[in-house]
This record gives sequence, C-alpha cells and structure tokens, in this order.
Amino acid sequence: MTRAQRIAVLSTVFISLYLLAFFEILQVPLVDGPVAQQILPVLPWWLLVSFGSYSLWSLGWGLFTFRDCPEAYQELLVEISQAKDDLRSRGVTVD
Repeated sequence: MTRAQRIAVLSTVFISLYLLAFFEILQVPLVDGPVAQQILPVLPWWLLVSFGSYSLWSLGWGLFTFRDCPEAYQELLVEISQAKDDLRSRGVTVD
C-alpha cells in the first residue's frame, strides 16, 4: 500500500467516525452528550488551526537552522551567483 493510499484510508476512517459522532449516531466515549455537542462542531477548525501552526513552526525552524547545513548553504550561494551572472549577461541590472 502506498503512502497516498494509507492516508486516504485513514482519512476516510476518521472522517466517517467524526460524521457518525457529529450526527449522534455513535456516542463519544468518556464525554457527556452536551459537551460532545459543543466540541464536535469546532473540531475541524481546531485541527486546521493546529495544522497551520505546525506548518508555520516547521517552516520557521527550517529557516532558523538553515546555516546548520553548510553544504546546502554554499550550494545555494553558488546558484545565486550563477543566476546573477546569467542575468547580467542578458543585460539585466542586478544589485
């Protein structure tokens, strides 16, 4: 099973369970009915905000630790200088 198939199967299972709990076909264990009715409608938004926060943190951490990879840093500097030289050869002012 490929990664995409695994994600599709797990997503289908979790979405099905969520919808069954949301429409009160399936009761949420260890949570009272009124509490579940208050939590379930906002659960997708909470997951979306959590995923966005994780994504921004991951991106920021990657930028913060970028200089920890000296080979990648040097490679990027070489590519930038090559791009600048190419643009200069085409008559574009850079800098």
